[in-house]
Amino acid sequence: MTRSRLILCCLASALSLSACYRRAEDPAAVTPDEQSQLNDAAATLDANVVIANDVDTDADGNTEDPS
Repeated sequence: MTRSRLILCCLASALSLSACYRRAEDPAAVTPDEQSQLNDAAATLDANVVIANDVDTDADGNTEDPS
């Protein structure tokens, strides 16, 4: 095989492989369903947040009954 044919075969192989190559989606990407679940979880956490400064405790760290 001549040198030019060898180069041509290599280029043809490289081009055919690159044409068949399909770039995978970003594996770290979040699907719309996962995004919805994350938003629901964040809303739940926000609804259940406790602000530490709003909790009254005595000297021993026990929660005091406001009544």
